[in-house]
Amino acid sequence: MRSIDRASARRQLDKRLSALGNIEGLTCPPRGWVKAVREALGMTTLQLAKRIGVSQPRVVTLEQAESRGAITIERLERAARALDCRLVYALVPRQSLDALVKERALSLAKKRLAATSHTMVLEAQGVEIGDESEQLERLVRQVIERAGSELWEEGS
Repeated sequence: MRSIDRASARRQLDKRLSALGNIEGLTCPPRGWVKAVREALGMTTLQLAKRIGVSQPRVVTLEQAESRGAITIERLERAARALDCRLVYALVPRQSLDALVKERALSLAKKRLAATSHTMVLEAQGVEIGDESEQLERLVRQVIERAGSELWEEGS
């Protein structure tokens, strides 16, 4: 995927994710969503089991698995349908995807610039202070434009 395509994909995904609004307050109940919704509806585990098409002990196991974070998306989807709910699944970055890429590119650019500056000092070729920030900005742009998955290599 070309860098222009990636940038466009990031912006589109950032736009879709922004529709989620403030999700900080939307944390999973301690005993899981399935149990919280089931109990709020006044539904027993036996009633939910019949709606899902499993045994009552299987619902208890399902609820326990969710509270431990060990449930599959497929099982969660089945439970959601049986509770007349929609399962909403998303990976929500802590900041925009563009910001994540720029932050990573800045980190790599600083490393590269530091290595270059060190070499130039060893060769008695100083770098003027005003030039360094311009070089850093230019290098960040180059890293973003040229780097694909290399941007996320740990050794970088």
